[in-house]
Parts: sequence; C-alpha cells; structure tokens
Amino acid sequence: MLSPHLESPADDVRSWGESGTAGTPTAVADRVTALADQVATLTASAVGHDGAIRVTVAGSGAVTALELDDRVQLLPGADLAAQIMATIQRAQAALVERVAEAVAQTVGADTETGRAVLASFARRFAGSPETPPGESDGASRVPVMPAPRPFPTFRNRPSLPHQVPGVGFESGRDSRAR
Repeated sequence: MLSPHLESPADDVRSWGESGTAGTPTAVADRVTALADQVATLTASAVGHDGAIRVTVAGSGAVTALELDDRVQLLPGADLAAQIMATIQRAQAALVERVAEAVAQTVGADTETGRAVLASFARRFAGSPETPPGESDGASRVPVMPAPRPFPTFRNRPSLPHQVPGVGFESGRDSRAR
C-alpha cells in the first residue's frame, strides 16, 4: 500500500519532470518544481466510526496523526483495527484527490508528467474502500478462530524418575524395617 519512496515524494515528482521535460523551456521545469513542492507539503485527513477516529496522512501517504475518541473503547480490538485501517485508506484516497488538484493547477493532468504523477499515486493507494467495514450490509468479514483448548492441569504431582529415594518414607518402605 505504501511506496518504498515514502521519504521523498517531491524527489519522485522532480524525477518524473526531469525524465519527461529534457530540453523544454524553463517555465515547464518551474511548474514541475512547483508541483513537487506542493506534493511535499500536502496532507489529507479522514474521519471514521462516526467521528471517533481521525487520521491525517502526509504527501507520501504515511500516517502523521491518529486521534481516537473515548467511544472507540466500546469496539472489540479487531473491529477497532479494521476501522482504523479503513480510515487510513480513506485519508490516502483523499490525498490522491489533493494530488490531482495540484497536478491540474501546475503541470496539467493531460501532460506526460501529470499523467505519470497521477498514475503513481493512484497505483500506490488503489485499495481504498468506499465504506468502512462493519458499516455496510453486515458484520465485518473477519474470520472467527475457535477458542484455544484449556491448558491441562494435573491432579497428582507426578514423580520424577531421576530422583533417588531418600531416607524414610520417600522410598516407599519403612526405614525401620531393615
């Protein structure tokens, strides 16, 4: 879901501009630089579970803020994790929209650089769900595992075969019977 180039989305945009704009006027290079600067400063947020979860992602798609309301304590752990992940994916989908706006304002969506940037972000964050799990037509699709068997308990303390019988009743006979 996340790109291996998370630290430098602006460098990625600049490299796309350099590969597609060799020998072009300075104005195009300036627009590519402006796009790279905008992408580097972009953030997007999404809210989940009726406002109880809020996620903010940076221009790279990495989570920069996660806010949880006290209402999330009512959710089971698996449902909470699914809600958080779905909210992260919605924030990343909003980021793709913000990048599309930045591309349209700077280099244009119909240019080679614009198409490359949009394709990269769309591919990187393609798995964004429309509705969060558990809020659609049924419960979440998390498989239920059977409960583990209880740990065995022993009623009698087993004797250890490597112990040497001591003096007295431990040997199983009366020590006075010798």
